[in-house]
Amino acid sequence: MYRFLLTPRWLGGAAVALVAIAVCLWLGSWQLGRFEARASTHHSTSGSAPATAVPLDAVLTKARPTVGTDTVGRSVTATGSYDPAHQLLVPNRTVAGKQGYYVLTPLRTAGGMAVAVVRGWTAGSPGAAPAPAAPTGEVTVTGRLQAPESSGSNGAVVGGLPAGQLGTISPASLVNLLPYGTYDGWVAADAAPAGLTAVPTVQPDGGDGLSLRAFQNLGYTLEWFVFAGFVVFMWFRLVRREAEAAEDRALGLDPAL
Repeated sequence: MYRFLLTPRWLGGAAVALVAIAVCLWLGSWQLGRFEARASTHHSTSGSAPATAVPLDAVLTKARPTVGTDTVGRSVTATGSYDPAHQLLVPNRTVAGKQGYYVLTPLRTAGGMAVAVVRGWTAGSPGAAPAPAAPTGEVTVTGRLQAPESSGSNGAVVGGLPAGQLGTISPASLVNLLPYGTYDGWVAADAAPAGLTAVPTVQPDGGDGLSLRAFQNLGYTLEWFVFAGFVVFMWFRLVRREAEAAEDRALGLDPAL
């Protein structure tokens, strides 16, 4: 009854079906891998930061100088001297549901580069009260590495601010305000001086990994696996229908009637 499966037509159809199933399974597995990668990033960034801080140069290296989702929230240390002459206030920042601003003071390292250190946050409008003075001399700051901000993220704005204020914390916005280069991202100091509150870790745009895009990957995974199952279902349905037609012909019945 199933001898027709050995004909060139059905052999070719079987080959096409197998290729289609393999492609669907491969694409589904790839999308699943993307989801798992984003989910693992979520677990690594949503958990507690490593107990032992590492030097910033060990995280932002020449081979990888930018902050990634896997390094956001990483506990780092930076040694240098604060530059109070170029201190900046970052308005429109919310902490614990209250509106206020960051106090950002560049920390110049021995290598000449500076780290944008947010020493803390306070409620109110910038300039309403003087910000606590930065420590003098060489200091070692311990904090959590943050991703550069982009326009519209976490209240960031572009332009239109008075002198001494910064709308977006990023190397691109600091390049015209500081006479030296800066590391990518910024550091939220763990220990805030009196009058300031330590800034919590801020996740970059798109979340900490377990975002809408991650669940889109999971949805695509299910779709591709469903497509693979549909190909299998249609194949067996066509085979069964052809077998029934062959059986009817063998009994002298006309399948068209």
